[in-house]
Amino acid sequence: MPMMSVDWSACATGEALANGKPTSPHREPIRVGVVGLSAGGGWAATAHVPALTGLDGYELRALSASSAESARAAGEKYAVPLAFGSAEELARSEEVDLVVVTVKVPHHLELLRPAVEAGKMVFSEWPLGADLAQAEELSDLAHRRGVLTAVGLQARSAPPLRYLRDLVADGYVGRVLSTSMLGSGWIGGATYDDN
Repeated sequence: MPMMSVDWSACATGEALANGKPTSPHREPIRVGVVGLSAGGGWAATAHVPALTGLDGYELRALSASSAESARAAGEKYAVPLAFGSAEELARSEEVDLVVVTVKVPHHLELLRPAVEAGKMVFSEWPLGADLAQAEELSDLAHRRGVLTAVGLQARSAPPLRYLRDLVADGYVGRVLSTSMLGSGWIGGATYDDN
């Protein structure tokens, strides 16, 4: 699955391409299923739910969690009509067009494979797999199945970074000899916990 920007809304308006050819218009919202949405919070609840509910052309239709009970609790909390106890069940649902996988990387292969095999559009949080072999396996499978995919790496699309990339590409800053980067987030300190 190549890292790329995908205008998923183009799928809803019929502007998407399938195998290089325009698809027929898809006038209904894209029905999204989120793998890893928990009633206890997390990245899916913090980032994906607000984004999906704030975008035209998308409907948060389904979710899956680590168990049927956990899925039911998340479905009630976020008013998601379909709750599944596994990613496989979600991927098989005729009510889901796009599967969004938001869990920790060690589980990406086992959770993404069923969606790709089912022919669903897939959005995977970055990185795609736990290692190069997993990433290549998923990428090859998506290519063979002709599945529209994207790997989420929000910094790639951040306007300041895209502007900086353009400045460098245009030669505005001259030859870049070194770079420094400073980042911050909600996890503070010099070390990171494995959990």
